[in-house]
Amino acid sequence: MTRTLDIFSGGGGSSYGARNAGAEIVCGIDLCEVAAATYEENFPEATTITKALENINPRKLHDSIGDIDLLLASPECTNHTCAKGSAPRSEKSRATAMQALRFAREFRPRWLILENVVHMRPWSRYDELKESLENIGYHLTEFVLDASDFGVPQSRRRLFVVCDLEEPVTAIKRPRRKRKTVSDILDPLGTWETTELFSPKRARPTLERAERAFAEVGKRASFLLVYYGTDGGGGWQRLDRPLRTITTVDRFALVEPGDDGHQMRMLQVPELKRAMGFRSDYTMSHGTRRENIKILGNGVCPPVMEAIVETITSG
Repeated sequence: MTRTLDIFSGGGGSSYGARNAGAEIVCGIDLCEVAAATYEENFPEATTITKALENINPRKLHDSIGDIDLLLASPECTNHTCAKGSAPRSEKSRATAMQALRFAREFRPRWLILENVVHMRPWSRYDELKESLENIGYHLTEFVLDASDFGVPQSRRRLFVVCDLEEPVTAIKRPRRKRKTVSDILDPLGTWETTELFSPKRARPTLERAERAFAEVGKRASFLLVYYGTDGGGGWQRLDRPLRTITTVDRFALVEPGDDGHQMRMLQVPELKRAMGFRSDYTMSHGTRRENIKILGNGVCPPVMEAIVETITSG
């Protein structure tokens, strides 16, 4: 089996996908206590470490867990992406990506998969990071992959730098799966409490989003209101398309017509888990709803990682 170490492991999206591809998950490391607890809950067979990577000695960890074949690394991405808005970008946060080098040099796994937002590429140290990996001996290939092409009901474009000590990876095998949409993730009507869309306290911008949707789909169709983001979608989306990108904030509200007028509710964690591509056996019993949404928004869609790991390990 492909022994795997996951640094910046979060709630375990990368590990979950790798395990589905047949990998053995040996260890996961993340500083966030709720994320680490979620990881431990879903990977009881692995060692879970709740610690900053800069405070971990790779050699001591190597002595503890043994050799690995695959290193997964998903450094903090909010300081690369435009989803952060106008907030100042922290170079210290972006530089966490360089931690992957310390572990790659010590463990020298056959494969390393570095995942991040596409906006990582203009980062001033990105070329330095790639050159350092090449100096270790890795062949690097960059892929920009959209999760919706891998059977995930979400449009989520991410950068994957796939590194191989023996040969370059030229392509990722994409599974033949039916394209999924928002409709595939929604819980049945009545599962969650709703409120009236046109309530006196409803914010005007929310109602304006709804009016734009009504103008396109009419008042008898369900749709999503979309908060935040700069994708130019008018603040709403249809249910017959993949969900727009899940972020670390609560941004999707379902609007449904009813006998008593239009009802509205936010998408819930079980629905967002499906939108990330998790199966029903993945659980999140720690932390608040907001913390779990943040974990999902920071995560990797398992089916994408599954496809990558299957590609590289099948030869």
